[in-house]
Amino acid sequence: MTVLKPGALTALQDLGRYGHQRDGVVVGGAMDEWSHRFANALVGNPEDEATLEITLTGPTLRMDTAVELAVCGADLSPQVDGRDGAHTLPIGRPVVLRPGTQLRFGERRTGARAYLSVRGGFDVPPVMGSRSTYVRGGFGGFEGRALEKGDVLRLRGGPGPGPDGGASGDSMIVLPTPIVATEVAIAPVQTIRIIAGRQWSEFTARARTLLLETTWRIGAQSDRMGYRLEGPTLERVEPRELISAAVTFGTVQVPNDGKPIILMADRQTTGGYPRIASVASVDLRLLAQMAAPQALRFQLLTLEEAQRIYLAREREYSHVRQVLERDRA
Repeated sequence: MTVLKPGALTALQDLGRYGHQRDGVVVGGAMDEWSHRFANALVGNPEDEATLEITLTGPTLRMDTAVELAVCGADLSPQVDGRDGAHTLPIGRPVVLRPGTQLRFGERRTGARAYLSVRGGFDVPPVMGSRSTYVRGGFGGFEGRALEKGDVLRLRGGPGPGPDGGASGDSMIVLPTPIVATEVAIAPVQTIRIIAGRQWSEFTARARTLLLETTWRIGAQSDRMGYRLEGPTLERVEPRELISAAVTFGTVQVPNDGKPIILMADRQTTGGYPRIASVASVDLRLLAQMAAPQALRFQLLTLEEAQRIYLAREREYSHVRQVLERDRA
């Protein structure tokens, strides 16, 4: 698979690099794990196989062999160009593309990040047990960086089902599997559910009210490390120095300027700012599909409510994966 145009930020990601946080190595991984996992399920891969995370503006890729692939997550208008003309690539369906076919992405319709999986995975070496790209650190993925024009991605799998691996007269063969709905409809003001953080009670009553009643906007300086929110200042009852402690995907920290930051996939391993809240795991994918200057409001949940919602979602994922595996058998 050859990169003809790289897009804004296209890089290999899996479920992250765990077990090395004590050494200061960030976890990283896919911002929208839900879409990443389903993209892999559609082509019969393990859920932790690396996919291409495509952010906002997508690449143009040429298939150098017949490839079975799937795209999930944001609708970035994927289009297949081949000898028989142009075709819209269906999101949430596995397809086989013949050699010489080009896959290009166009207008951003919904969401911010799409995930492209290929059957068998991408042939890049794991670094510390993961194929995720950590661009700031310059390691993992494809040569430790986002894709560039002229890069050639080697694939580990075969060409997939279909006559001659899909190399018939059709540029694209849509495989007969159930459609997986992974597109995300982001509201004009998206509700993001949170649970109270370790330092929740250290903030003034007004600050806690502002956190829940303000319409926050994602700032322009936001990235895979964290989303900086624009809105009022959140004050503490008595500011004090904190010992740095472990942070996680979705931790809401409030630095000295009083403006909240939501830590994302490429977050640091520890943080010394007060943690007013944590985003419920089920809503991390919503954040991943948002970008500046989109707006959000927080809704407070109990830990038990967040756990119940999470378990229900995981049961949904397991059911769909079982259906897909049975269909491919």
